[in-house]
Amino acid sequence: MLVTAAALTTLAGAACCAGQLRDPGLWLRNGCARHDHVRAALELGNPGHNPARRRFLPTQHAVHETLEITHGWTSWFETGFYIFTSVQTLGPDEGYWWVGSHIRPRVRVPEEWHLPVGLSLSLEVGYQQREFSPDTWTLEIRPIMDKQWGRWYFAINPAFDQSLKGPGTKTGIEFTPAAKVSYDLTKVVSPGVEYYGTLGPVGNFRPTSQQQHQLYAVVDLNLDPRWEINFGVGVGPTRTTDGLIIKMILGRRF
Repeated sequence: MLVTAAALTTLAGAACCAGQLRDPGLWLRNGCARHDHVRAALELGNPGHNPARRRFLPTQHAVHETLEITHGWTSWFETGFYIFTSVQTLGPDEGYWWVGSHIRPRVRVPEEWHLPVGLSLSLEVGYQQREFSPDTWTLEIRPIMDKQWGRWYFAINPAFDQSLKGPGTKTGIEFTPAAKVSYDLTKVVSPGVEYYGTLGPVGNFRPTSQQQHQLYAVVDLNLDPRWEINFGVGVGPTRTTDGLIIKMILGRRF
């Protein structure tokens, strides 16, 4: 059984964009399907953005939470369920909101196969309210590839998103990659870099100014094999991305 809780707080930033329901770092690496985690994240955005121009609830001055419950059926197959909520602290929409829910089965290549890299594939489908996304039903396919090479760790998630209901159905499949590189400085401290992006439809990427890019300087603290602790400070160089993001992920394995 895997239980994940994540809280996301944005003090200033852009309006919530379609598909931005997960917290950074949730699915960069492969792992045992039977591990349990509790995660928390904080995000601060660039106050230069003007959410009043958007039709959706803003992310600034809001607290976003994620509850994930995952059951590991075997060592190579699991099913996860997400509940997304948001606390809006300003304006006429102030209060507690249910954002949506997703379900995510994931399969991974067994370690007994002794492949040179870790491989897994997740399929995530879910609903989110129109106040938070123009596309109310979405589907994501996320390959996960990673490798521990000495003290170095590498991971890449070349993910693909498809709207099932909403204006995005006419856009086509969007490319939403993520990647991470870290180095075990000591047995406890592992600094690194994480990247998250939304480039646009496959074969017809949006102009750079309309793409979403987030780059984080992060540190993993390996205090105990049962715990996962990750801190990060990120920047978004484009106008469609929050300019400054601070996140924290806390995980507990069982």
